[in-house]
Amino acid sequence: MHRLAPWAAALVFALAAVPATFAKPSAPPGAASSAPLAAGIDALIHAPRFANASWGIEVVSLDTGRTLYAHDAERLLEPASTAKLFTAALTLDRLGADQRTATRLLARGPIRHVRLDGTLVLYGMGDPTLGTAASTDWADRLATQLLAHGVRRVHGDLVADDTYFAGPPIGSGWEVGDLLGAFAAPAAALSVDENSGWLTLTPAAQVGRTVDLALDPPLAVPAIDSRLITAPANSAGDLNLYRAPGSDTLYAFGSLPAASAPRRLRLAMNDPARVAAAQLRDALIRHGVTIDGQVRTLHWPQDDTAVTAGATLVGEILSPPLGEILRSGLKRSQNLYLQNLLLMAGVQAKTLAEQSDAPPLGFITTEAWGLRALRELLDRIGIAPADARLEEGSGLSRQNLVTASAMVRLLQYLAAQPYAASLRDMLPLAGVDGSLIGRMRGTPAAGNVQAKTGSMTYVHALAGYVTTASGQHLAFALLLNNYEPAAGDPPASRELDAIAERLAADRHAP
Repeated sequence: MHRLAPWAAALVFALAAVPATFAKPSAPPGAASSAPLAAGIDALIHAPRFANASWGIEVVSLDTGRTLYAHDAERLLEPASTAKLFTAALTLDRLGADQRTATRLLARGPIRHVRLDGTLVLYGMGDPTLGTAASTDWADRLATQLLAHGVRRVHGDLVADDTYFAGPPIGSGWEVGDLLGAFAAPAAALSVDENSGWLTLTPAAQVGRTVDLALDPPLAVPAIDSRLITAPANSAGDLNLYRAPGSDTLYAFGSLPAASAPRRLRLAMNDPARVAAAQLRDALIRHGVTIDGQVRTLHWPQDDTAVTAGATLVGEILSPPLGEILRSGLKRSQNLYLQNLLLMAGVQAKTLAEQSDAPPLGFITTEAWGLRALRELLDRIGIAPADARLEEGSGLSRQNLVTASAMVRLLQYLAAQPYAASLRDMLPLAGVDGSLIGRMRGTPAAGNVQAKTGSMTYVHALAGYVTTASGQHLAFALLLNNYEPAAGDPPASRELDAIAERLAADRHAP
């Protein structure tokens, strides 16, 4: 089994105090409900257009614990990105909002007379924000720190090591058809530029010429085989992209009409560690550091002991606090951020298990360790395994299944924690920001509903909090599966919003 070098244990977070078991208040028979509210929701979800769809809904008062509305609340349904709420709970309970993780530069070998005789290692520990916002200069900062250690020449290789996470970079249950897009960027211990790049396609000036393809960063996709041609102006575009699973080559074929505007597509990187290594190499050259050897990458299940054992720390970049990463991940529904947070929790769970007297369990992936930690948390909350079956941390997997009741019970638990206000502020706010910025404007829900969205083909969801017109505080979960609106029908998001707006406008007394 791959083991971390002793210095690599820096990402071992202190366990949060174990909260008391949270029990959902029972709803007495005939629990209080607003008849007009229930009638309005019933009328919507029983409309003929939903005849073949599946709804799971639960609305509970945080003030009284009473269930105000429920429809098939115990039915297992796909949650899409509302599953991120489970990863958020794990992150805040196990890792804490204030913790940070590191990206490190290690020197293995002696430094003599401005020369490192050995390997220079770029070691990732899960930061998914490297290269974004305040860390766009991350490579220059590491180069400067290396210079401060007196190194002007590396007589050896530059190795990008992302073996900190043990397991495939693709979350369990992610579909092959999704893996080309940036929303399914691989989770990696060494991530950069959110593990995605921009492909710009510009038609040629003359019909029949090949379309120009430009990639930023250049190594985001190592090889492109393009058969795209420029078609007559005003013709229908026919753009097709294909990359075989595990392949480095992106195939582009079809046509784009002449005189049409360039198209920009955001694609998942093949190998983020390779891109990070190239960016660091360029920064070292800019700062006058010579690399004599090759640029290499190490990925699980490769063993990095030969390059990390006995290595010296010569540079380090700290991530933002995990609470900031979580906030951005929830507001934007950023899959990479939430999957990496699950994996960081998995590293912690594995480390704590190894420090205990528990018998060894054999090999378990970092993702599986994170899910074990999540299951322990859900057991404390009182959410049974049969009510929440989660396979990864982002909600991208169609193997994730939850009930609306389990989702609301999670929201009730979160609302009772010391970090409740911070968590609510991390959620998109209707009509104001995040994935709800353009929704529910001009309604009682605007600036009121704080909820996580979820959307995949045939799957639509919304779960979070709202304050009613009578001042009652509610937790709600709206799950809609097996539905795609027909021509002329409202978009599915509008159907969910209509229910949330009814909750916000409800004047039923607590």
